[in-house]
Amino acid sequence: KLAGCTLFITGASRGIGKAIALKAAKDGANIVIAAKTAEPHPTLPGTIYTAAAEIEAAGGKALPCVVNVREEQQIINAVEKAVKTFGGIDILVNNASAISLTGTLETETKKVNLMMDVNVRGTYLTSKTCLPHLRKSRNPHILNLSPPMNMNPMWFKNHCAYTISKYGMSMCVLGMAEEFRGEVAVNALWPKTAIHTAAMDMLGGAGIEKQCRKTDILADAAYCILTKPKSFTGNFIIDEVLLREEGVKDFDVYAIVPGHPLMPDFFLD
Repeated sequence: KLAGCTLFITGASRGIGKAIALKAAKDGANIVIAAKTAEPHPTLPGTIYTAAAEIEAAGGKALPCVVNVREEQQIINAVEKAVKTFGGIDILVNNASAISLTGTLETETKKVNLMMDVNVRGTYLTSKTCLPHLRKSRNPHILNLSPPMNMNPMWFKNHCAYTISKYGMSMCVLGMAEEFRGEVAVNALWPKTAIHTAAMDMLGGAGIEKQCRKTDILADAAYCILTKPKSFTGNFIIDEVLLREEGVKDFDVYAIVPGHPLMPDFFLD
C-alpha cells in the first residue's frame, strides 16, 4: 500500500519513529530519516545510518539526513534533498520530541526552550516546509505523535511545560487539518499505554519495560492511518482504539511481558 511513497520521519533513528519507518519499508516505501544522531550516542542505541541499513534490509529505500528540528535550515535542506532524491514527499511523521517531567520551579529555562523548540516549533516548521510538496501528492498525510487535548488540570500540574509543548503539537493538528481539509490529511496518534523506548528506560528506571508495550503497536496504528484516504483528517487517535476498530483482538502480542499489568500513558483519564 505504501510502495513508492516517500515518508519524511523526524526522530526516526530509534524508537517509535524507526518502528513506523520499518513498517512502511516492508511495503517498499522511501524513508527520509530526519534525525540528529549521526555519531553513535554514549547511552542511546542507533544512528541515522544504522536505521538506514535496517530500512533497506526491510525492503525500503532510505535517505539518512542530519536534522535537528530546532534548526530551520536543516529541515529545509533535508526536504530539498528528499524531493531531489525521491521526486516528492507523500507523508510527514512528526515524531521527534523532547521530554522533562518536571514542575514549574524545577524546569530550567534551557529545558523549557528545548521542549517548545522541538515539540511545537519543530513540528510547525517541518509541517510548513513539507506542505507545498505534500499538496502535490495523491494521498498526502501529516501524522503528529501527540495526545488528545485533555484539559483536566491534573495533566498540567506536575509537568506544565511538557504538557504545553505536547498540546502545541496537537493544536497544529487541529489548525492544519481544517486549513488543508480536502488537500492534506492531518491527524494525531497517541498510545493508550506506556511504550518501551530508550526514553522510557531513562524516565521509568529499571523494570519499567514489564509495564510497557512494544513500539510495534504504534507502527501498526500509524500504518492504518497513513493508508486511509486524505478525507480521514482532524482525528486524535488512540492506538488500541483504532486497532480494535480494525479487527485486532490479540493485544498480548504487543506486550513486552504478556499478561503483566500495563501502565497507562499520559493525558488519558
